[in-house]
Amino acid sequence: MNKIGFIGVGVMGASMVQNLMKAGFEVHIYTRTKSKAGAVIEAGAIWHDTPQELAPHVDVLITMVGYPTDVEQLYLAEDGLLTTLRSGSFAIDMTTSSPNLAKQIAEEAKEAGIAVIDAPVSGGDIGAKNGTLTIMVGGEERAFLAVEPILKAMGQSVILQGAAGAGQHTKMVNQIAIASNMIGVTEAICYAKKAGLDPEKVLASISGGAAGSWSLSNLIPRVLQEDFSPGFFIKHFIKDMRIALDEAKQMGLDLPGLAMAEQMYQQLAEAGYADNGTQTLIKYYEK
Repeated sequence: MNKIGFIGVGVMGASMVQNLMKAGFEVHIYTRTKSKAGAVIEAGAIWHDTPQELAPHVDVLITMVGYPTDVEQLYLAEDGLLTTLRSGSFAIDMTTSSPNLAKQIAEEAKEAGIAVIDAPVSGGDIGAKNGTLTIMVGGEERAFLAVEPILKAMGQSVILQGAAGAGQHTKMVNQIAIASNMIGVTEAICYAKKAGLDPEKVLASISGGAAGSWSLSNLIPRVLQEDFSPGFFIKHFIKDMRIALDEAKQMGLDLPGLAMAEQMYQQLAEAGYADNGTQTLIKYYEK
């Protein structure tokens, strides 16, 4: 399976496409704004004008778009991917989306002779660039084993979590942990500044200890440099937290920490920071 399709060449997708090409795959791409894909096209990616035009040319199709509504439209619309992919092909949805939607797509795809797995990722733009993403997979083991080499070209930790939807549930676990951690690391650096400490020295002391985390080591240095560019958009993080809150509600689970984080980020989005990175949470404390 050498021909890979990739729909959604954004902040992370562009690096993922580059890593697939470095691994020797022929990559066909589509994204809403062609100009944003200029670098990967120049590097050898093959452009198609629509997802429907792209789909018949590939053995495995990867989608990484913004919202569950985008995923639903791509796969389940009347002219969606399940009608244009070849029978016997595979699809990997790497969008963070609804577990229930992942199950629905997998079931309808099976009837069309197509194997679809859900495989959301964690690691942000840094992980995408370095090919060290954590990839959480839901789907049939046969399909997972078939596409595992493709996933490993983009990620360092690639684990099958269970049946369809399990990848999305695992990503919700990931986002719940990050949401509260972002509050913790942001409040910690605010405290350090107010106490008159040198934040760089504080980071050097605490990053390797019990307080250490990916967010502390990778995002707080950006805060100190006043770099609020998106490794992961606030608007997409809000979407993820709302999916997790909806799923938790269905399970009868109360998550007050997650609810508080969602409200804080929503206030930032309303203040005009929706397209900034999640490290922009510092602005909540500076208002």
